[in-house]
Amino acid sequence: MAKNMPFTQQPEQEKCPECGSALVMKNGGHGPFLGCSAYPECHYIKTLKPQGDGQIIKVLEGQPCKCCGADLVLRQGKFGMFIGCSNYPECEHIEQIDKPDETVIPCPQCEKGKLLQRKSRFGKTFYACNQYPECQFVLNNKPVNGECEHCHYPLLMEKRSSQGVRLVCASKLCGKQQTKREEHE
Repeated sequence: MAKNMPFTQQPEQEKCPECGSALVMKNGGHGPFLGCSAYPECHYIKTLKPQGDGQIIKVLEGQPCKCCGADLVLRQGKFGMFIGCSNYPECEHIEQIDKPDETVIPCPQCEKGKLLQRKSRFGKTFYACNQYPECQFVLNNKPVNGECEHCHYPLLMEKRSSQGVRLVCASKLCGKQQTKREEHE
């Protein structure tokens, strides 16, 4: 399954009207839907179309908000699905569904944060400092812990091309290609 489909096989309390099996929450190319857990034997689906920005898809009973104690809800927003407090707008607590992958690579700009893998609203992967908005360091290529041989910048990045993967200095002022080392391959 693709990484951007976070709700594959999340069990629901509803039963399939065709075969009686449990329905599971799934996220497809056209948004969330309920599908039969007996798939591929049973092909029943029920679409869940949001009516607008922040539309509540489902109440997550038994999962209280960490700020106010109200139930959390699954919502569909303009940037995709997220979990938020049912007590909105009084409580603005939200949680990401896909937790970003935190690397062990320190941010070279602020030297306090770590780099996180993120997705843009267009689905493109990028890497940013977890101290945002104080630090606005961003990379469009995968960071690699290491030092540039030419300018001694403390971060390298992988660049992919038809010739393969190469390591390049992450500094915008340098950008020189590195000689491949066994530790980075």
